[in-house]
Amino acid sequence: MSSSQELYRLPHHDGSELYLSKSAPELGERLTFKFRASKDFPIDTAILRLYHDGEPRFFPMRKKLIKDEQWWQVSVPILNHKTPYRFLIINGDRYSWLNASGFHSHDVTSGEDFQLLATRKFPSWIRSSVFYQIFPDRFASSGKYRALAPKHFVPRDWDLLPKGRDKTTGVEYFGGDLDGVSEHLDHIRDLGVNGIYFTPFFPAGSTHRYDAHSFEKVDPLLGGDAALARLKRSADKYGIKLMGDLTTNHCGAGHPWFLKAQKRPSSKERKFFYFDRKLKNGYEGWWGVANLPKLNYNSEKLRELMYSGKNSIVKKWLRRPYSMAGWRIDVGNMTGRYRGEDMNLEVIRGVREAVDEVNPDAWLLAENADHFPQDLDGFGWHGTMNYNGFMRPIWGWLKHQPQVNFGFFGVPVSVPTFTGSEMVAAMRGFASGIPWRNFVSSMLLLDSHDTARFRNVVGDDRSRHIAGMGLLLTYPGVPSIFMGDEIGLKGAWGEDARRTINWNRAGWDEEFLESVKQLVAIRRSSPALSEGGLRWIAIENDLVSYLRESKREKLLVVITRTGGRFELPEFSVSEKLYGPTLKGRIFETSSAAVGIYRLS
Repeated sequence: MSSSQELYRLPHHDGSELYLSKSAPELGERLTFKFRASKDFPIDTAILRLYHDGEPRFFPMRKKLIKDEQWWQVSVPILNHKTPYRFLIINGDRYSWLNASGFHSHDVTSGEDFQLLATRKFPSWIRSSVFYQIFPDRFASSGKYRALAPKHFVPRDWDLLPKGRDKTTGVEYFGGDLDGVSEHLDHIRDLGVNGIYFTPFFPAGSTHRYDAHSFEKVDPLLGGDAALARLKRSADKYGIKLMGDLTTNHCGAGHPWFLKAQKRPSSKERKFFYFDRKLKNGYEGWWGVANLPKLNYNSEKLRELMYSGKNSIVKKWLRRPYSMAGWRIDVGNMTGRYRGEDMNLEVIRGVREAVDEVNPDAWLLAENADHFPQDLDGFGWHGTMNYNGFMRPIWGWLKHQPQVNFGFFGVPVSVPTFTGSEMVAAMRGFASGIPWRNFVSSMLLLDSHDTARFRNVVGDDRSRHIAGMGLLLTYPGVPSIFMGDEIGLKGAWGEDARRTINWNRAGWDEEFLESVKQLVAIRRSSPALSEGGLRWIAIENDLVSYLRESKREKLLVVITRTGGRFELPEFSVSEKLYGPTLKGRIFETSSAAVGIYRLS
């Protein structure tokens, strides 16, 4: 029996609608738990183990045969806001456990249990969304606001590349603005995406704008508040939502809070920061950077201004006329943490409460590059930017003669080489530490404004880039495409990747663009990809395959990084949606490829 066939036989459960009767039950409500296995997989008895008030309880399950599978289920009342659970599977004098990290024939701890949340539903619209990340200075320029540029900015012609890694880094000014985005919304619409995530649009001392000089207005260089309101009205006509980026961990040294704190030690603003004469700059900055003073959430007034107050920053931009669809929180894992102090959880939950108060349907996403699973406990961030459990594993698996400077993202080494099983192990590791609802509410990305471009990671190999896009647009989560990736834009590191888009279409990879449009269309229209579970059915060095199944649809996804002839479990294919024709159990291709098939 092949390893793929053996994997397909194993017991399986995830947090999707096929296995739980409800994703967000009320306290006291009965919920049905299910798992499935191949009909011939040896199971004498199955028992659900879950926690009630911190104490494990066991509930015998009953079996039902459906076609070639056995389904086990039991209904249990839910008593806590979070319920860890796993399944005990007994065969003769042996037993095994099925938990969020897989099927185990040894005893396990509760650290990787499945996690059910009896809390308010997370935003449902993100499940069928594809986002487009825009770095405002580099996407498109209306040319209206260039005369407003401060003297320390270094003007650059639109068709030049960023210099990066010199004294102009952070102040190179290409002149992109929000009216430019409005003028090219048709490109975003035609790509098929329905959300835009902007890196910061607040006034700042740099063109990356993570050093905010105000959180109360849109940078005049981008067109000001009026330009954002105009863009919102235009985006609404296309059904495109807008999402902002907020630095809760720090502000810029030019922010009025900090200027007043420096000038007047007796001011309330002084308590917004960590002043200490023993520190190099006399105060704490993010990573010690003087221009990025770290915010001190011991100050109740700061909490009020940032998120808890009636007119707080978090709340203001979620209201009309801007009605942002959510926030991406910069370095969310560092917010509220400083030496012996850890207010991170308090701040996370405070921001979440503020968002829920104004718009319970808004998406709250954190940058958490090192992945703190406790940050995704269901009660704070809805999700994170999935670097650890998606981008980095895929870089290592699909890389090909990488043209990447400054190493592997987040690790001081060159891009490593991963086998298919190593990639999947990293993906499973991320997913097994958090509730399913946080997993599917996290952002998927192949690259971003902080990393090398994926086209560089794969050495300009279009087929491998398409394979990566196939993973991006079929895996559970919320896909995000960094502006220009869809046309094959390059960049060897973060600043180099922040290139402008040539709207004369010179250098565009048009063939690749059409493939991306097809994949986005499949992602946006598929119930299985928006609501379905994830079941791995083949994991080899050069190929991975998984099922995405919902109540309405069942898709098979096959991705390979090389050409070859691969054998899969046999499925009844009703329609090929993308890629090579699947001939019985054989997936055959001459290069890296993705195949997507609707099953009967």
